[in-house]
Amino acid sequence: MTNEAQRQKFAEGNGFLAALDQSGGSSGKALLNYGIKASRYNNDQEMMALMHTMRVRLMTSPAFSGDKIVGAILFEHTMKSRTDGMMSADYLWQKRHVLPLLKIDVGLAEAIDGVALMKPIPEMDARLSEAREMGIFGTKMRSVIQRANQASIERVVDQQFEFGVRILDHGLIPILEPEVSIDSPEKEECENLLRDSLIRHLEKLSSEQSVALKLTLPEVPDHYLEVIRHPKIIRTTALSGGYDQDEACRRLSQNTDMIASFSRALAEGLSETMSDEQFNAVLQDNVDAIYTASCENNE
Repeated sequence: MTNEAQRQKFAEGNGFLAALDQSGGSSGKALLNYGIKASRYNNDQEMMALMHTMRVRLMTSPAFSGDKIVGAILFEHTMKSRTDGMMSADYLWQKRHVLPLLKIDVGLAEAIDGVALMKPIPEMDARLSEAREMGIFGTKMRSVIQRANQASIERVVDQQFEFGVRILDHGLIPILEPEVSIDSPEKEECENLLRDSLIRHLEKLSSEQSVALKLTLPEVPDHYLEVIRHPKIIRTTALSGGYDQDEACRRLSQNTDMIASFSRALAEGLSETMSDEQFNAVLQDNVDAIYTASCENNE
């Protein structure tokens, strides 16, 4: 079973999740924001090596601490790599008291009828067993909703919960992420349909099953409060979804009992060329801002 101290930190710890799980599709943009142009690498392997160097700099910074960061979502490459001489998951928990989490999905299928489901996850059970053995606490997996199509949104939530139950069977905590695109022209209606679908699916879980959520910051504050307070929800986190840090934090502070799970907003303003002193100072400011927004409206 999951370590009780870890489960308590995940469910009740003050702070937020650091999303360090950029995949091959999003790493190039993350590196560019960090000041590394595409001309610096020739293939995906070289790109991911540069990403790992950036992630290690984040994780080993004095600002990256379990005092304000509950957990960190890792890309599989990071899980299988070392940070400061230790396997990354061990480093995070033992040295930083930050829960190690894993992005388990392998990307999105082609969008159909207003949604993009997850691609099938090859050898899912073997990957989950490996993650557990490597000290991973939980997982995260992402789908995307663009249009207010009820049947399509139901398919997204069906898949998320189907995979979530399999993850629970391996003793890991699943973070379900049915993202509503902030660019959707029907964002508020998508959020209405998603909320109702989530409640229906939560009611079907057994008495021993609980999940976590990662949701787009809604148009209406506290829109998901009924979901967040459902007895089958361990914790609800929010993705920034493309909002800048100020806007993401402003929206987050309006939603009760949601904490951040930010990626781009966490790394905002960081650059490879910064001295360690500059880097750590900017990261500390980012951590403090996101931490404050995550705690401001929590009970």
